[in-house]
Amino acid sequence: MISAHSRNGGLLEAWELFSAMRGCGYVPNQFTFGGLLGCESLDIIQGFQLQALAEKSGLFYVDAVTGTALLGLLGRQGCLDEAMQVFDEMPKRNLITLNCMISFLGQCGCVEEGTVHGLVVKNGLNFAVSVNNSLINMYAKCSDIQTTEKMFEDVPVKDVVSWNTLISAMAKIERADKAMKNVVSWNNLMLGYSSKGSYAILLLRQMIHSSCDPTEFSFPIAVKSSGLLEILQLHSLSVKVGYIDNDYVSSSLISSYAKARSVDDALRFVTTSDMPLSVVASNMIANIYNRNGQFDKTQELFSDLENPDTVSWNILIAACSRNGDYEEVFELGHMRIARVSPDKYMYVSLFSVCTKLCNLGLGSSLHGLIVKTDFKRCDTFVCNIMIDMYGKCGSLASSIKMFNEMTTRNVITWTAIVSVLGLHGYAYNALEKFKETYMTGIKPDKVAFIAVLSACRHVGLVKEGMELFRQMKGKYGVEPDILLQWTCWLGCKKKRSIDDDLALAS
Repeated sequence: MISAHSRNGGLLEAWELFSAMRGCGYVPNQFTFGGLLGCESLDIIQGFQLQALAEKSGLFYVDAVTGTALLGLLGRQGCLDEAMQVFDEMPKRNLITLNCMISFLGQCGCVEEGTVHGLVVKNGLNFAVSVNNSLINMYAKCSDIQTTEKMFEDVPVKDVVSWNTLISAMAKIERADKAMKNVVSWNNLMLGYSSKGSYAILLLRQMIHSSCDPTEFSFPIAVKSSGLLEILQLHSLSVKVGYIDNDYVSSSLISSYAKARSVDDALRFVTTSDMPLSVVASNMIANIYNRNGQFDKTQELFSDLENPDTVSWNILIAACSRNGDYEEVFELGHMRIARVSPDKYMYVSLFSVCTKLCNLGLGSSLHGLIVKTDFKRCDTFVCNIMIDMYGKCGSLASSIKMFNEMTTRNVITWTAIVSVLGLHGYAYNALEKFKETYMTGIKPDKVAFIAVLSACRHVGLVKEGMELFRQMKGKYGVEPDILLQWTCWLGCKKKRSIDDDLALAS
């Protein structure tokens, strides 16, 4: 509970629980201190108070958990001298401790602090890939490129992070020639520059001119963060070198056109191609059709596919649902179940239709099918939809039963049960569930507030609703939404005004 509140920024609640824990005679362990020290809003004074308590109880000397957590706090506050002192005084250190300290020194630009690097070598930890990556990153952040290169060359084992750190360091100072010398492949080099679309294209052209043939992965890397102009250039270049009919290349181009909000270019890409579309490309185009409300185009596109995959079926079912063809949705659902194993996205689409039709019988039958076939597919995502479906179809008991049986809940789960309770007029229960959400360490979001404020408004819990509204930003850190939450608040005020008028009249 203490760690949950700390992770969600609830320092006051975490501190109160810590005090209550000690008051009841329970002895905190190193993980208790670590959880509190990890809170973003903890200040330095409180941190040193916790350190003193940990030292007094002997936990500071048991392992590196408490000390490492304290280093993290000092790092967040930018207290270099205090961090160095704590690091020197720590009786035990581990890889996480060293990585934490190295990262902190890198952020402060303290390359001259060779103490940690020397300690790494002295303790034989220079063979740990994660520690070496932290050292490379530290020197790179300090713009000490010479030491960064030497460190990279001396590392016995390199992983993806090692390469990416070096590429990023070279890219920051725009030394393509250096990057070229050190990076084993053009693709890795382009990956380092992929955030700069025009430069990535320039590298791709240089790659081709250097008689180094691009692969099917070269174009997707180059197009990764490109704007529309760069996408058009890459499209032309892919045609020139004969990669336009490659499924991987064509799919990445279609996706990039869509992300650049150039739907016409994406669709033109399809209509001008002589080759039949792959399943992946078809799915991407179908998603574009769905977003534009062209559901008939989606159905037409998939009618030509010989072997649609799971994603294809889900897109088609979603298209029919959004178009209001509910009979077609369930017909497709039966076909899908008969041909391929359904996944959670298909179940979600079908449950959504049951909710729209307010058809409890269909929803219950579908639930039974899931239990009978493979209940493992019924994860939190699907269970949340079922809570909503049962509630909106009139079966509050089934919603509560589903909620109680869930072993894993998220903010959507809690919001769903709050909304359902409010819908059925159980505002007090909805309010209790909302408070319970926060007590479990899950931070309510705007949608959760809309649900609980709506419940309060419907049954006239004016005082409770307005109190929640006042706490929204201060206690829960949620900015009021002008269009929705202010409406709920005004609803409470209006209800109070009516009650006042009635009382005055009587």
